[in-house]
Amino acid sequence: MKRLTVIAIIALLFSAAGLAGKDKRKRSGLTPYKIPLPEFVGDYFDKMPVDEENPLTEEGIALGRRLFYDKRLSADNTLSCGSCHQQRFAFADNRAFSLGVHDSLGIINTMPLFNLGWGRAFFWDGRAASLREQVTEPLINQREMAGTWADVLDKLQQDKDYPLLFKKVFGSEKINSTMVSKALTQFELTLVSFGTRFDRYYFDGQADALTKQEERGLDIFFGFGNCNHCHSDVLLTDNYFRNNGLDLDPQPGLYNTTGKAADRGRMKVPSLRNIALTAPYMHDGRFSTLEEVLTFYSSGIHQKSPNVDEHIVPLGKGLFLTPEQKADLVAFLNTLTDSSFIRNPAFSDPNPPR
Repeated sequence: MKRLTVIAIIALLFSAAGLAGKDKRKRSGLTPYKIPLPEFVGDYFDKMPVDEENPLTEEGIALGRRLFYDKRLSADNTLSCGSCHQQRFAFADNRAFSLGVHDSLGIINTMPLFNLGWGRAFFWDGRAASLREQVTEPLINQREMAGTWADVLDKLQQDKDYPLLFKKVFGSEKINSTMVSKALTQFELTLVSFGTRFDRYYFDGQADALTKQEERGLDIFFGFGNCNHCHSDVLLTDNYFRNNGLDLDPQPGLYNTTGKAADRGRMKVPSLRNIALTAPYMHDGRFSTLEEVLTFYSSGIHQKSPNVDEHIVPLGKGLFLTPEQKADLVAFLNTLTDSSFIRNPAFSDPNPPR
């Protein structure tokens, strides 16, 4: 009986703490925000993890969006996060390597930004353990925005609006790097993309959402093509790191982060959502078209690449797709484009140039 009483008291304390947190946000004038997700995401996949230290609010998201498109976050005030992560390209860009400050050339392809709340580690080599780490690394990367925290924070502090906006969201006019990373994270978490014809067909049961050719491509994708072993579940990525046999002597990839020989050549598996928008492809942007990608998987896999993935090995020397099968598979991949995502005004620059 005593044990039940203690459990009840603990439950009440946790409940009170939760209510206190909600009351605090309410008293501060912040508006809690819940990301709108279609029902099938919850039906077929895990809920998006919640960061209790950085709860989503409309005000925090608006601040993060403003920062995302602010070029003053770069050393020479010429680049923003949105310069390399462009909405029309599903928040990637259309270059093999992005241009940084003073036209410095990047060394790896820019990954798109969407459905980030389910990510386990970020960047091709997994060097960022959390989204909060990922969002701010480009600010101080010398090949990208090339700034320093001291300079970035000084510019934000001198702005006529930012100190009050940060105080509203985080309770202090004295801006620090943690506040910046939290605000950017809040905005990027809202970049969710689940509005494709594939979703309507596969999850919502809309039988006429795909053409016969696209259905044939879907059958290859989930059938002998084995594409869904890595590009799986609702996200169309398993968020793991794999060597797909691209090179006999691959770039280090995850090895640069872990130092483990077994991780050499492993790169993060990208989502295939919006894949038609995110060319060029692979970590080095070597393929310009989806047709080139399929030619590689059809007949170009290097089976003796170190740590080649177990799902690649069963393919033998390749898929040897016929021209018709390639066309069918490309047609299916095009159904993964979310037009509403790339046109959503909530994700666009709040202060576009005139």
